[in-house]
Amino acid sequence: MGIRRMQGGFRVSVVSGVFALGLVSSASGALPAGASRQPTKSAPGASTVLGVSVDHAVAPATLYAALTKMFVPSFSRQTGLACSACHYQFPQLTPFGRMFKLNGYTLTSLSTIGQPGDSTSHESLKLATIPPLAAMVVTGLTQTGRAQPGAQNGTVSFPQQLSLFLAGQITPHVGIFSQFTYAAADGAIGIDNVDLRWAKHATLADRDVLFGFTLHNNPTVQDAWNTAPAWSFPFMSSDVAPSPAASTLIDGALGQQVAGLGAYSLYDNTLYTEVTAYRSAPQGATEPLDATATNVTKGVIPYWRIALQHAWPSTYGMIGTYGFAARLYPTGVSGPTNNYTDAAVDAQIEHKANIGMWIGRAAFIHESQTLSAFLAAAPPGAANLHEDLSTFRTNVTLEPSLRYALTAGYFQTTGTSDAVIFAPASVTGSRTGSPNSRGEIGEFAVNPWQNTRFGLQYVIYNLFNGASNDYDAAGRKAGDNNTLFAYLWVVF
Repeated sequence: MGIRRMQGGFRVSVVSGVFALGLVSSASGALPAGASRQPTKSAPGASTVLGVSVDHAVAPATLYAALTKMFVPSFSRQTGLACSACHYQFPQLTPFGRMFKLNGYTLTSLSTIGQPGDSTSHESLKLATIPPLAAMVVTGLTQTGRAQPGAQNGTVSFPQQLSLFLAGQITPHVGIFSQFTYAAADGAIGIDNVDLRWAKHATLADRDVLFGFTLHNNPTVQDAWNTAPAWSFPFMSSDVAPSPAASTLIDGALGQQVAGLGAYSLYDNTLYTEVTAYRSAPQGATEPLDATATNVTKGVIPYWRIALQHAWPSTYGMIGTYGFAARLYPTGVSGPTNNYTDAAVDAQIEHKANIGMWIGRAAFIHESQTLSAFLAAAPPGAANLHEDLSTFRTNVTLEPSLRYALTAGYFQTTGTSDAVIFAPASVTGSRTGSPNSRGEIGEFAVNPWQNTRFGLQYVIYNLFNGASNDYDAAGRKAGDNNTLFAYLWVVF
C-alpha cells in the first residue's frame, strides 16, 4: 500500500522491496540445495509439495515435469527451470519456492568451474560459468480521485523503478540475493534489498532439520511468506499517490537502514524459527555515526519469527508470529530514545481447486511506543509519552491460470491520536490528529509471459488520517486519494 510512518525524522521512500524475492527464481532458481534431504513421516527421503511426494535425488527435469503438472509456479536461469516452478505468479512463492529460498538459493543446473579440494574431498572452488544477472523495470500511470493542490493528475512514471540483480549460488551452501535500484521518486541509484545465506541439513530425532544463517538489510526481507511486510500485497504500488501518515516501524521504515544477522531452522518441514539481531547501517551517512545521524539504534534490535506450516493433498497452510523491539535515537547517538515494540500474527493458505489457485493472506501488527526522546525535545515532538498503533491487512487472490490473477483486499490502521505527530497539513496531515485509515484494494493482473505483467489496481479510502471529509483541514476528502494505478512490470 505504500503506507509508511514518517515521524521525528523518518523519511522512507517506497522503492522495490515489493519485488526482490520474485526475481530470485528468475535470477537464481528455486530448488532445495543440492538434492537436499526432506524426509517426512509418510515418505522418508522425500518431501511433499501440495500433497505430491518429491524425491530430492531426482533430476531437475523430472522435478519440473512434476511441478508443471501441479500448476506450482516459477523459476529460473540458474536451475534451467521456468518461473512457474516456484511462484504462483511472482513474487508469490509456492511451498517449493520457499524451500529454495530457505536452502540458500543454491541449487543449480549450470556447468560450474571447479577445483579439487584437499584430502577431505571438499571442493575449493565452484563457480557458475555465467554471472547470475537479471534486471527489472516498472513503469506506471497514477490517477487519483482528485489532483493534489497545484499538481497535475495522471502522473506517468517511466520508469518508476529500474533494478539490477546479482542473485544465485556462491558456494554449495552459500547463496545471495542482491538488488540495486534506480527509483524515479529519488532520481538516484542505490543499494536495495540484500539477503546473503548459508544453509545446511542435519537430522534430529530421525527428522530432517534445515538450518542456516542470513545476513540482510531489511527486516522481513528474509521471510519466505507473503504475509511479512517486505513481501505483502500489493506487490507493486504507485510511488506518487498520497499514502496514510502512519504505519508500524517494522513495516518498511528500517529498510536499507540496518544490517541484520540471523539464525534460522526448519524442523521436519513443519516448524520454522528464527532470531535476528539488527544494528544501524544507513546508506550515505557519515561513519562512524555521530551527531548528524538520525534514527540510530541503541544496542541491537532483537527480532523473532515462528511459523507452523503443513501441506495437505491440495491445500497448504501457515500460521505464525514475528516482531521486534527497537530503541532509536531520533537524532545523534546519545540521549533519550524512542522505544518501539512490534508484535504480529499472520496466516497464509493456498488451495488448488478446479477453477485455479486460491491464496488467502492476513496479518495483524500491534506496536507499542514509548516516545521519551520526542517528549524531551524542545519543542516536544509528540503529545503523549505512551502511544500505540495497529495495522491489519487481509486479501484473497484467485489465479485461474498462470496468465491471470484477481485480488481483493482490506486494510486498516488504528492508533493513538497525537496532534503533534499527526498535525494538520495539506494532503498529508490530519485535522483530528488521528492516524486512523482504512479502505479496500482490488487488482487485476495479466501475465502474457511469466516474466511480464500488466496490472490494473484501484485503492479506495473510506477513512484517511482520521476522517472521511476535510481530513487535512484543507478541505480534502478521503475519497480524493482513491488511486487508479496501471503498470507494466517486466523481469528479464
